[in-house]
Amino acid sequence: QVQPVESGGGSVESGGSLSVSCGGLGGSGYTWNSYCMGWFRQAPGKERELIATVDSDGATNYAESVKGRFTIFQDNTKTTLYLQMNSLEPEDTAKYFCATKRPAVYRGIYCMEAEIGEYGDWGQGTQVTVSS
Repeated sequence: QVQPVESGGGSVESGGSLSVSCGGLGGSGYTWNSYCMGWFRQAPGKERELIATVDSDGATNYAESVKGRFTIFQDNTKTTLYLQMNSLEPEDTAKYFCATKRPAVYRGIYCMEAEIGEYGDWGQGTQVTVSS
């Protein structure tokens, strides 16, 4: 059972930067051969949305709302997932979660097109608040 832990959230002014991380991935000796890893966010009163993915081949994809501002990446051991967020806007205020889809026969853009229900191993999330 994988139980990731998100951290690194906080409060920042509009235009600022934050980095969030998701540790504890790939636990229990699981061999991560084929997967999608994703960052999601959920604002109060809104549905959870997928904003960035990286797959086992290293391909990344982003939602239009964060493209050019956010960067998703993994560490070399693939046990920690990161999201670097620049040029933050008040609309980015949300709780941020990581999750994985494994195995993932179809990857790349299909990681972004997958249903949220296809992702599992959810963490508790970390809050990001951007003030104007």
